[in-house]
Amino acid sequence: MKTIKSTGVALPTERIILGIDPGTTVMGFGVLLEEGLKVTLLEAGAIRFPAQDDHTLKLRAIFRQTTAIIEKHHPDELAIEAQFFGKNVQSMLKLGRAQGVAIAAALQHDIAITEYAPKRVKQSITGNGNATKEQVAAMLLSILGVKELPDSTDATDALAVAVCHHFSRNSIARPKAKSGTSRGSSDWGSFVRNNPERIK
Repeated sequence: MKTIKSTGVALPTERIILGIDPGTTVMGFGVLLEEGLKVTLLEAGAIRFPAQDDHTLKLRAIFRQTTAIIEKHHPDELAIEAQFFGKNVQSMLKLGRAQGVAIAAALQHDIAITEYAPKRVKQSITGNGNATKEQVAAMLLSILGVKELPDSTDATDALAVAVCHHFSRNSIARPKAKSGTSRGSSDWGSFVRNNPERIK
């Protein structure tokens, strides 16, 4: 993190945000460089864990992989997707453990941690808490100003959490569509009309 001095107080000019979509089968991650109100994609991807591995081995792998990403990019903050409540208790338990291990890796490096509910993330990115993963990914292309993103929805989910944190931390409103409307469904419709080449 770089800083500048103003009236004797060090003010941050750059911060790195690590977004994680936890999972014991696949863990998505996205790393963003925040410079004031500008955000730039540094890296994003999805790490797969062998299905045949024991659950405890997967947890160890999650910890090690999260630690490796942290040591590579030195993030200032971690934004992680919170657990959602489902009917499968065992799946929820495993997901909670995966989330906890990733958080533990961040805590070991004294990184600030914020959790975001899936609906909150979708609302932040698209204006619609029930948006599809494809809609979220398409809006991320526009927000980040990139031509392509990883094919994995786990990676784009992680990026979405990081962007959501960027918006939230800086009290930034989600970019409006050209129509100027603030309604999510209308914004998405405008985005599709204005960017047909980005929708597959």
